[in-house]
Amino acid sequence: MTAVQTLTYAQAGALALHQAMRDDPAVVAVGEDLGRGGVFGQYRGLQQEFGAGRVIDTPISEANIMGAAVGMALAGLRPVVELRVIDFALCAMDEIVNQAAKNRFMFGGQGRVPLVARLPIGIWSASAAQHSQSLEAWFAHLPGLVVATPATPQDNFSLLKASLASGDPVIYMEHKELWGESGEVDTTLEVPLGRAATLRTGADLTLVTWSRGVAPALAALQSPELAGASVEVIDLRTLWPWDQAAVHASAARTGRLLVVHEAVQVAGFGAEVAASTAEATGCRVARLGAPRIPVGYADVLEQESRLSPEKIARAARTLLDRPR
Repeated sequence: MTAVQTLTYAQAGALALHQAMRDDPAVVAVGEDLGRGGVFGQYRGLQQEFGAGRVIDTPISEANIMGAAVGMALAGLRPVVELRVIDFALCAMDEIVNQAAKNRFMFGGQGRVPLVARLPIGIWSASAAQHSQSLEAWFAHLPGLVVATPATPQDNFSLLKASLASGDPVIYMEHKELWGESGEVDTTLEVPLGRAATLRTGADLTLVTWSRGVAPALAALQSPELAGASVEVIDLRTLWPWDQAAVHASAARTGRLLVVHEAVQVAGFGAEVAASTAEATGCRVARLGAPRIPVGYADVLEQESRLSPEKIARAARTLLDRPR
């Protein structure tokens, strides 16, 4: 198998898990419909190769799935927990918040919970309010959890492998509308948790985003509104730990920071990035997120919650027009 392959986002995740299961018999997967490949094909072929004892189909009970996985982890396994979409993870919050996140601290490190919970985030076209949420700020707020938000097939491969090796509970947030996106994946490339990627360099404004925010942010650079502007684009890749050093250094140079995310803007993780960076550098800050409304089923309502290159370009232009 060549080191560089063209894979979809879903295939990249499946390959990362396949390699981890091949290399470590303690890695197991647990969740609904995994034997059929998962909702988005991110487990395709794994049960056929590794058997139903390691790729485990479960009843429809998120609390049971997560509770069992915490027990598996404490007993020495390294479970990958599939909760289909983040909206369903709300049924397993006690197991995530009070068991997985706190165990290592409460018991003085005698036990660890090395699990990866795959909680796909974001708007899912025409799927409405209960299947389109971006709740990453909830989990970044909780001590004891790592939070990863891959935006590309390469990062979905490399960050999933890093998450499986971390030894702590990782909330792993793939985006529901990225599964079919294709790109080159170098299977030898390691991406450490907590390291951002600078996708474009610039001198006038720092634009920070993650997950599904990356593509429209890059597209916004082609807008006539940003003609002549030099914009640096940073993909955080992980929200906890997040790469404060990279963001602070960039904003100190440009003097302006715009944080963009698909999640509701009110109390979103962008507020943490903006506040931290303003405190460290004194730069001008602005945020762009969704309005505080449920995602609508009708397309005209759904578009109100979506990021677009036009929205991002307008927000960037407004910040650029403010004096430093």
